[in-house]
Amino acid sequence: MKDTFKHQGLRNQLVSVLQTKGVTNTEVLAAIKEIPRHLYMDASFEEYAYQDVAFPIAAEQTISQPYTVGFQSQLLEIQPGEKVLEIGTGSGYQTSVLVHLGAVVYTIERQQELYKKTSNLLPKLGYRPKHMYFGDGYKGLPDFAPFDKIIVTCGAPFLPKPLLAQLKVGGRMVIPVGDEQQMMTLITRNSPKEFDKQVIEECAFVPMLKNKNLKNFS
Repeated sequence: MKDTFKHQGLRNQLVSVLQTKGVTNTEVLAAIKEIPRHLYMDASFEEYAYQDVAFPIAAEQTISQPYTVGFQSQLLEIQPGEKVLEIGTGSGYQTSVLVHLGAVVYTIERQQELYKKTSNLLPKLGYRPKHMYFGDGYKGLPDFAPFDKIIVTCGAPFLPKPLLAQLKVGGRMVIPVGDEQQMMTLITRNSPKEFDKQVIEECAFVPMLKNKNLKNFS
């Protein structure tokens, strides 16, 4: 698990690319500059780790495009100490960015293979979420609600009501919404019953599925 000067130089180049695409938050860029993305990927893809593209990981999932990670993180406007719910732990790369930003992260992964792999990886890299769970992201984590921020890293066909209910008044949720065409969407909770919805841009994520692989977990 080496992080060389070459890797660090490639991250510097990646940060420059993201800046040209509109990721300007200095804390988010610092996280991307610091975190060794190649260690979250299969070794066969290492040479592509610092290109601004998504790549396959275990369980037919992907590690998100760095721009997407940076852009979603920027939209959240995370402040240190805020409680953040992440739906879709995946490789743990986005999780690590959130932790680097000072968030207290609660993260859920529905794929058994990924859950086990990422649970082992993150402590080795020094990025420890507050809690990591295997379960159905649609349900969120009501026992720990409300959350200051919620980030969804898989495409949802609609806005899950349980997640809306778990968002703190004044909080922000970033979620890709849609079936064939997904749109990055920012939800702000203005009051217990009022939500503001802002559609940002088109995006592409693996689908958010309910109750998959849960019965096989042991």
